[in-house]
Amino acid sequence: MAENFEHIKIEWPTKKDEQGNVLREGTVDGNYAVISINRPDRLNALTEQTVSEISQALRIMEPDQSIRAVVLRGTKDFTKKPAFSAGADLAAAFHKDLKPNIGWHMALAMRMRHRDYDELEQFSKPIIAAVDGFALGGGLELVLCCDIVIVSDRSKLGLPEINRGILPANGGVTRLAARVGVGRALQIAMLGDPIDGQTAVDWGLANFIAPAGEEFEKLVSEKAKWFGEAATTSLFVIKKCVKFGTRYEQLGLMMEQLGFGLNQGSFDAKEGILAFNRKIKCPNPDCQRGKLADGSTCPVCKGARKIKDTPHFKGM
Repeated sequence: MAENFEHIKIEWPTKKDEQGNVLREGTVDGNYAVISINRPDRLNALTEQTVSEISQALRIMEPDQSIRAVVLRGTKDFTKKPAFSAGADLAAAFHKDLKPNIGWHMALAMRMRHRDYDELEQFSKPIIAAVDGFALGGGLELVLCCDIVIVSDRSKLGLPEINRGILPANGGVTRLAARVGVGRALQIAMLGDPIDGQTAVDWGLANFIAPAGEEFEKLVSEKAKWFGEAATTSLFVIKKCVKFGTRYEQLGLMMEQLGFGLNQGSFDAKEGILAFNRKIKCPNPDCQRGKLADGSTCPVCKGARKIKDTPHFKGM
């Protein structure tokens, strides 16, 4: 199915069967995939097809056990300016059967779009939004559906729809208020002025910021690799409880109880507890009984000779 995508490109990890035979040669060094919005001549502007393709790609990736996290980003090969996505492509038409002058048709058009955004928000595995450049309108609304947001120092995030007499109705106002608070959400949506990357971090809209270029790419890769090696079942439960349980407190508490039961039966939970209690010889080759050759204390084991083992998570 991947070769049929026109508006996105995908980088896959290597996939192997239980015997170690390679089923798919990957280009990603880690247990994660990368979805890049690939419309550089339009600043990665979103059409119905673009968002639908992202949703379709996630459906392929969700049961794939070689993929334990996803990075969503704009293409690195920009032709004008760097952009995650500059928002909806206002030159693109709605569905051929829907008429712009009929109110309920437009409500239905937005209902169809919400299905794809909901698919992104409800995806079972961690999604990192890697924002380098513009994330405006529908682009920011995609970001708001992701779990971890990394921005570059040249990023601009906002909801400028008010300047065109329209509104961010892809879930933007609601999700933004949940992320940054009502007052700041109103400011961003009602004034239409974008905020920079550092402000996004300060306001809780983004989690990390790095200088554009090599440092940004390194940070995105590091976080994606971390999720790719982490305990998948635990992350699944945490994500569901935080994103949906917090909407209704009692439901959230019940989700935590059920989620704990689900997670405790997983290999990762058992391995994590065993590793906590398991000690291994200090991995520092220069360590001799907790000391280095110059007599100083080993910085790894702190003189203890042995350290707690690191869990080796298998994921799904």
